[in-house]
Amino acid sequence: MKKKILLAGIIIVLLILLVPIPFKMKDGGTVEYRALLYTVTNYHRTTLEGYQDGLKIEVLGFEIFNNFE
Repeated sequence: MKKKILLAGIIIVLLILLVPIPFKMKDGGTVEYRALLYTVTNYHRTTLEGYQDGLKIEVLGFEIFNNFE
């Protein structure tokens, strides 16, 4: 019985840490997915010349990948 309660607690904690919540920006279509441990930003920004596209990934506040100009 204690193993089931412990397993359920671990699953709940992992869901809280890893399930992202999407935030839509008002700059032309940028979407940021935030969880407690990581952030993924999918840029689609409107500019005078057209659009700027890119992707940025942060884990624990450290930038892992960024191809946004």
